[in-house]
Amino acid sequence: MAPSDLPPPQDESLQASRPTEPEAQEGGNDHQIHVIGLMVGTALMFIGFLNVFLSISGGFEINVVPFLIYFGGLAIWANAAIETPTLRYGVMAVAIALALGLFQYGEVLFWHKQVLFWVTIVIVMYFMFVEPKKPTT
Repeated sequence: MAPSDLPPPQDESLQASRPTEPEAQEGGNDHQIHVIGLMVGTALMFIGFLNVFLSISGGFEINVVPFLIYFGGLAIWANAAIETPTLRYGVMAVAIALALGLFQYGEVLFWHKQVLFWVTIVIVMYFMFVEPKKPTT
């Protein structure tokens, strides 16, 4: 039976509502990249914060590497999580500028660790108590 011998489909609306294959794949890739950015950014921020927190509580000195990890994670997280482009790129620019500034300065003072610690606590508290947006359907 040749393809031209087949009868036409009975319900045209079913074919029109079904997304084509390339469009469905692109949307999935964007979502996967978004989730990967959130996971990697959060993990890097946690690793950097954990080193800073342990150095505060343990009283030992650290170099700038945990700060570079933290601010790199913040830039990755902001790229994936913040939807407003001005705010997104602003947070990314500040994170990169702070990382480069600390790298140029070359040493971490106690007040650097305290500022990073308390700012992170405030940010986490903010996101704990702000309700996420509900999707409009």
